[in-house]
Amino acid sequence: MNAFINLSTITLILYSAFATVLAYLMGSIPFAIIVSKLFGLQDPRQFGSGNPGATNVLRSGNKKAAALTLIGDAFKGWLAVFIAQQLFTHYSTTIAIVAIAVFLGHIYSLFLHFKGGKGVATAIGVLLALSPLLALSLIIIWVLMAVLFRYSSLAAIVAAAAAPLLYLQLYSYHLNNAYLATIAFISIVLIYKHKTNIQKLLTGQESKIGAKKK
Repeated sequence: MNAFINLSTITLILYSAFATVLAYLMGSIPFAIIVSKLFGLQDPRQFGSGNPGATNVLRSGNKKAAALTLIGDAFKGWLAVFIAQQLFTHYSTTIAIVAIAVFLGHIYSLFLHFKGGKGVATAIGVLLALSPLLALSLIIIWVLMAVLFRYSSLAAIVAAAAAPLLYLQLYSYHLNNAYLATIAFISIVLIYKHKTNIQKLLTGQESKIGAKKK
């Protein structure tokens, strides 16, 4: 019996490690750069904020490319977590680790020399898998902030700060601690990745949504 338990534990660890690596590689796929090349656009790292993400692709003036980038970045986050949920149904810690791996893969992409985007779209994809209700609530917050102030970064920062608090409110009676820790971690990293944007917001130098590339 003990041998069986040990073997099962080792197998779970190996499978979890494999899933984590795959999730990181999935997160590393730089959709902003791939889509920009397909549309014949300039590399998003070479204009605007220099961030390979949907908002910066939008600064090229090509809304279709920006939309595809957004969908691609969100989808990879959702897909990695969804697959983990199917394979590790009763192991929320493994699912949480996979969620963090795909998110960090986007930010520190293996294919971009461990650089990447800020992770907003991928985070939304992750949250759509972990908690669709939370993700929808955050999307509404993001849209409201973006419409009111026209700053994508400000909308992302506010939504990120609200995420763990909303999760606590929505699931106060049946909290998943692994998910809560993951959401809190993602929120902290998202805000940290926007530190330059925060400085620009404070000095009035931040670009608004829809501003063309410079």
